[in-house]
Order: sequence, then structure tokens, then C-alpha cells
Amino acid sequence: MILGDLMKILEELNITPKRLSLYEKAFIHTSYANEEGVESYERLEYLGDAVLELVMSEYLYSNTEFEEGMMTKLRAHYVCENALYEYSIKLGLNEYIRLGKGESDSGGKFRKTIVADIFESFIGALFLDQGLDVVKKFIYKHIIPLIERKEIDFFSDYKSILQELVQTDKRSLEYVIVEEKGPSHDKTFTVQVKIDNIIYGEGTAHSKKQAEQEAAKNALKKSQNGLNH
Repeated sequence: MILGDLMKILEELNITPKRLSLYEKAFIHTSYANEEGVESYERLEYLGDAVLELVMSEYLYSNTEFEEGMMTKLRAHYVCENALYEYSIKLGLNEYIRLGKGESDSGGKFRKTIVADIFESFIGALFLDQGLDVVKKFIYKHIIPLIERKEIDFFSDYKSILQELVQTDKRSLEYVIVEEKGPSHDKTFTVQVKIDNIIYGEGTAHSKKQAEQEAAKNALKKSQNGLNH
């Protein structure tokens, strides 16, 4: 990566580097490292993974009222490979990855594992260069809004995720059809999801199963402030 390219992304992210070499290393994939005889991002990735978990753990602790099990489940979704890939793409980090020729020719800049790794290695570099407080500010500025605005869909089977969260606290969960309308060939169902007999979400769809998924999705969106309000 030429110096101008690296400075461009750092300026866009409002980062004034103290040790530019850390950020250079953060973008070096093993395929490039092997070809050029330099160090890859793997060690930085290891560090960034731990730092990211710490910041996300603190965020969930300070901004929700979840029990330990719930926080653990949600943190796992916020730092999983799919999430890291999305963060990296949103920030444009994948455009700066240095790849070996074979990996580059096969589309490595968009390979999920590599793109996810880059986010962690970048966080590792930022931590070593600027410290934990700056990393926390960076995450809160660039990543937390994606989570809070629901710009990234972390869940696919909303019912299963909600079930896992509720089971952690050994609470009851049920879906209740509250409205059914329309002709038999084009019915619409409205379902409410209740946790310990309190309504937490509602969904409407043309099938009972999909309405339940929508209700669970609605409950999960509200879960940012805890499932115990």
C-alpha cells in the first residue's frame, strides 16, 4: 500500500497516527506477507479481537439492563464474522488490504473472513497506537450507531435468538395471534410476543410463522434497553 492511500483512510477516520507502521501492518494479509517476506496482520488481529470484546462488553453493561447471559449472547452477535465484515465494508477498510497475487485475483478484498479479520487488526493497531480510550471513542462513533440504528441485520432467525435470550433468564415466552383478517386465500395475521406475560413485540404478515418472526424481530429491536421494562 502506498503511503498516500493509507493516510487517506486514516484522515477519513479522523486518526492522526503516531506509529504509521502499525496501520501498514494491519492491512497485510498472509498471502502478501509470504510473497514479500514481511509480517502479516495476524498478531494485530489477535489483539484487536480482545480489545473489541472489551469495548462491546462495556457498552452492553453500561447501556442495557441485561443479565450476564443476555449480554454474552448479544456480544457474540456484535463481534461475529458477519458483523465484523459489515463494519469493515461500511468503513471501506477492505479497499486497502494488501494481498498476494493469487488471493487478489480471486477476489480476496471481498472475502468475508479476510475482510472481517482486517477490522480486528485495525482495532489492534489503533489500540497500540492511541490507547483504549481512543478505540472506545472510535467504536462509539463508527460502530455503535450501526448497531443502534439497526443498519446491520445481525439476526436471521429472530425467534431462535429471542428464545435463547429468554431461556438464559428462565423466563416464559409465547406467541399469541391477536388479529386474523382477509379472505382465506389472502389472510393477514397479527401476532404478539409475550415474555412473562408482558407484550414485547408485534408483527403482521401473511402467514402465522412469518408474523411470529416479525414479532420476535420487533422485540429484539426494543431489547437495546433491556427485556425487563
